[in-house]
Order: sequence, then C-alpha cells, then structure tokens
Amino acid sequence: MSATLRDIAAATGLSVTQVSRALNDHDDVSVETKIRAREAARALNYRPNLSARRLASGRSGIVGLVLPPQDRTPRDSMFVQMVRGLSGAFSRRGRLFVLHAAEDGEDMVSVHQRLIDGGSLDGFVLIEPEHGDPRVAYLQKRGVPLVMHGRGAPRPDYPFFDIDNVAVGRELTAILLRAGHERIGFVNGIASTCYAAHRREGWDTALRVAGLAVDPALHEHGQMTESVGALATLRMMGGDGPRPTALIAGNMLLAKGIYSALAMLGLKVPGDVSVVAHDDMLPGEDLMSLPPTSGTRAALEQSWEPLADALIGAIEGRPVTQLQQVGGFEIVEAGSVAPPG
Repeated sequence: MSATLRDIAAATGLSVTQVSRALNDHDDVSVETKIRAREAARALNYRPNLSARRLASGRSGIVGLVLPPQDRTPRDSMFVQMVRGLSGAFSRRGRLFVLHAAEDGEDMVSVHQRLIDGGSLDGFVLIEPEHGDPRVAYLQKRGVPLVMHGRGAPRPDYPFFDIDNVAVGRELTAILLRAGHERIGFVNGIASTCYAAHRREGWDTALRVAGLAVDPALHEHGQMTESVGALATLRMMGGDGPRPTALIAGNMLLAKGIYSALAMLGLKVPGDVSVVAHDDMLPGEDLMSLPPTSGTRAALEQSWEPLADALIGAIEGRPVTQLQQVGGFEIVEAGSVAPPG
C-alpha cells in the first residue's frame, strides 16, 4: 500500500499541510523542509493521489513533453537522459511526467491542441525551439503554462532554461583565434534550431571582431551525428580554396566524425588541424576512442531541475522573470589546439 501524507508527516515531524506544500514546491516552504519531505516521500514510496489533487486544485499534477518528429528528435543518448532526468525531477516534486511522440509530418501545434483538449495536462516542456516558435504562441493563447529548454526569441516572455550559446560559439572560435588560426570551420547543429543559430552568431562575431572575413563555405549545419561531422569535414578539407586550419564541432559526436575524417585524410590533431568542441557531457555515448578535446563544456543534466521548477512555478502563477535562467559553461584545455603549421 502506498504511503500517505500522514505517513510522511509522522516520519518528518512536519504537519500534513507542511508536507503537502513542500511536495508541491510552494514558495513559502524552505528548501530544507522541501528536501526533508521529498526524501521521506521517496523512502516511503509515496505516490501522489492525482484524483484528490485534481478535486482540490483543479489541476491534474501531470505535465508533458511532445517529442518532435524523427528528423528533429534528439539523438538516442540525449533522448534517454532527457526523459530520465525530467521524469525524475518532476517526480521529486510530486508530479507525473508523460511523453508523446509526434508522427512524421504531424503539425506540432495540432498535437498540443489535441492534448490540451483532452484536459489531462497542466503544462508542457518544450524542446528544440525555433525562432518565432508557433508552439509558444499557441500555448500562450490558450493560457497553458510552458517552459522552454532553450530560447526561441532574443527576449523571451516565457519561462526557460538555457546556456548562452552565442558565448559558446564565440569562445570556441576565440580559443582558435588566440592560437593564430584564421580559417576556422564550424560543423554546427540543425539550421532551424535556435542554439545552432546562436552559436553561428558567436562564430561570426568572433571572426569579424578579429578583422577576418566570414566564409560561408566554412560553416555547415546538420544533425549532430558522427556521420554528419565526417562528411562536413571531408567537404571542407576537399574544397578548391584554402583548407581550414582548425575546426569547431557543435558536440562530441560531431567531433568524433571530424577526427575520423581527418584520420582518413592522413591529417593529425593538433599538428595539422586543431579541433575544439562543445561537450554536453552525456553518459552512454560511444566516445571512448575520442582524444581529449579542448573547447567548452556544460552538462545537459544541469537543465532538468531548473526546467521542472520553472514549469511548476508557471503553473502556480509566479512571475515569468523569476522563471528564466541562463546556466554557465566551462572552458576546457585538453591539448587539441596548436598554432597553424
């Protein structure tokens, strides 16, 4: 039999009301009390009574994420970590997290409309934002709470968690500029995504500030996979003009493809070509053969707790400005950069 709020209250010395408010993440409950209540709930195998919650609050206690069609779906390792991380974060806050996969060619707004009309979800986590994202406009029109992983506008009017991807692109480029490189190629993510556009902006800005021309032939967009990284590298290194002396990878799988292509061409890192990459620090990716790589690093798992807090805050009506957070990133020196030969 599942534990009750009274069981948690008895175990923690809190009142039933305090336990309820702690598990529901109310602002007037201290962090220490929330942790105490959540740890006891986990130890006692507590499961919230969603029917009672709906009757008391008019809310279901269920939040959702609509997975984009296959051509936009995050790669397998990211998908697994995202679902596991978000599910755990919401569970620790007494919410259920559900996933709906959109069919290929299915309109994302229509999927959200159908789920909203079903009446079972309190709000949505959105991923893979685009500029002027129609999902945001639709959910706001319907008055449905949301949180975005990333930003689809320069000054969003909705909750989000993101890192400064313009700064990521700028810093990756600056690492190479400081080593003396001028022809710097960039293998980036899908063109329509905001994070890829922001990183391209950072690359572009860093080159212009250094007084260098921006060559569009040295920038490629695509799925963040090993094969895309390899093919983009072969195209850049096999062009008619001067070859890049350094390459930027949007993630570690792209970097793996870059290393493979350079090896096929008989080029060494960093002796012939320097390489930097952004690392999401995802466990489970087959990166054991990847040499240590300089660049930037931000663990994707740092997103889950802020996203859960922001969506619950939006559901409870907290001000949007309190629900917007930009996380940091590290700069890593790992020996994959040298001056151009």
